[in-house]
Amino acid sequence: MNDRWLKSNTFHHAEFKDIEQLVAAKERRQLKISLCLPTLNEEKTIAKEIIIMKSELMTRFPLLDEIVVVDSGSTDNTIDIAKSYGADVYAAKNILPRLENFTGKGENLWKALHITAGDIIIYLDADIKNIHHRFAYALLGPLLMSDHIKYTKAFYDRPITIDQQKIRATGGGRVTELIIRPLFALFFPELTQILQPLSGEYAGYRSLLEKIPFPIGYGVETSLLLDIYERWGLDVIAQVDLDRRVHRNQDTKALGRMAFVILKTFLERIESMEKIKINTPLFHEMIQYKLTDGEYEAEIHKINPSERPPIISVSEYCEKFNRYPE
Repeated sequence: MNDRWLKSNTFHHAEFKDIEQLVAAKERRQLKISLCLPTLNEEKTIAKEIIIMKSELMTRFPLLDEIVVVDSGSTDNTIDIAKSYGADVYAAKNILPRLENFTGKGENLWKALHITAGDIIIYLDADIKNIHHRFAYALLGPLLMSDHIKYTKAFYDRPITIDQQKIRATGGGRVTELIIRPLFALFFPELTQILQPLSGEYAGYRSLLEKIPFPIGYGVETSLLLDIYERWGLDVIAQVDLDRRVHRNQDTKALGRMAFVILKTFLERIESMEKIKINTPLFHEMIQYKLTDGEYEAEIHKINPSERPPIISVSEYCEKFNRYPE
């Protein structure tokens, strides 16, 4: 396999530490940049993320034009905290209310396209414990300093928390290594050069993101990569090393449910790309088991199969941004 892309489109965050240079590139291109934080019960981390991004990339350096929180229905203090620190906060269910409402990360990211103003949108998970403003400016670097790169993905070392407190220096990305990388190796070997395809930190031009569908749940990262690759090719994508990311780790059962959604999304995508033909219906329930009073009891998790179409097909969006449906 040719690793040309890995060498030419892989960057380290230190290459973009001159934030004044990024601001100059943004102003020269007359761009607006939006940061979106999708949330669900992130009261422990959301304040720090907003404080750092606002102080470093709005007050100190005018790189971001807005920080937007799109919430899935938090039951803790996420919304109040985000508002108190100056973010623009939206409940996902209130965005595009004419449409049927769904709940999921992909839903938040898709709806963010409607309520943000940026020509570039940065998406960051809201549970990052070691947040630093490089998580935003480094993703912007290739987009602002290159003429052909339109979408950037983060990669990093992902320590795993053990026994509540201990941290193992390496590991993490388990669903990537057990599910996505093998599938990429089977169907798209060139995409194995993307080191962490499921990372929750990425950025892209609106002109690209508005033209592709968004699954409403965990399959969104995989789907975006496949659709961007199919439509525009690998060279419009770049990846940036952010060194290290510490976040809330999930247990094996939760990762199994995530893997189920991602695998289903992947199979449906490659069938639509005519790489395979599935001759049996795919079911929408992940079945797991737990031991209760000496008996094994099924835990059934229903997965909503819906995905949002390219938002450029939505009339309200086209009217707001002066677009024409494709």
